[in-house]
Amino acid sequence: MNTPALPPVIRVGDFRANCWFYPIEGPEAEGGARPCCLIDPGAEPERILEELRRQKRYAAFILLTHGHFDHLGALPQVRASDRVLAIHRRDAPYLGAESRSAHAEAFHHLGLDFLLNEVWRPLPEADRLLEDGETIGPFTVLHLPGHSPGSAGFYDAAAGVLFSGDTLFAGGGRGRCDLPGGDEAALRKSLARLMTLPPETLVCPGHGGVTTIGAERPRWD
Repeated sequence: MNTPALPPVIRVGDFRANCWFYPIEGPEAEGGARPCCLIDPGAEPERILEELRRQKRYAAFILLTHGHFDHLGALPQVRASDRVLAIHRRDAPYLGAESRSAHAEAFHHLGLDFLLNEVWRPLPEADRLLEDGETIGPFTVLHLPGHSPGSAGFYDAAAGVLFSGDTLFAGGGRGRCDLPGGDEAALRKSLARLMTLPPETLVCPGHGGVTTIGAERPRWD
């Protein structure tokens, strides 16, 4: 099996988070736009919306690999009310009416209390709270705790594509565990789980460039 083609991506915000546009099958919208899964709309909503227009796509699903603000900060501007917004159940506190306190704790830990007031907009509730093993769009949900309690991967087994969020990066990198809810032992178990995927699986992480499971396996076995 050949390595799949790279899905469209832009890097957004001060933390250069990857915002992915994953084409899927589905009905055309008005004007001929085709559906996609919008994964981790972290910042710069105008750029995200412009990229959707450029690709002639609409976001049938908005999927969050985890709840940290650099992966969902653009939600208030990019979310359409008739689209499905989904996050793993254990990161649900990062969305909705009471979410400011969860984000304030993370910003405080980073010494960035002042920044929250600059970027904060009320965040919507999730439409779906995901569990390990269920499907959404073309993906199976993989619960990958460690970077956050509800970190998740979105795995399209048929296409051989994994969106790993901040669990696994290229070159042996992995997410930090010192933010609230982080867990080093859980992260190592999550990485071990990912290493069981087929070696040709294309890994599309939350930051940085793509890799494959085969390229990363020697670093984590």
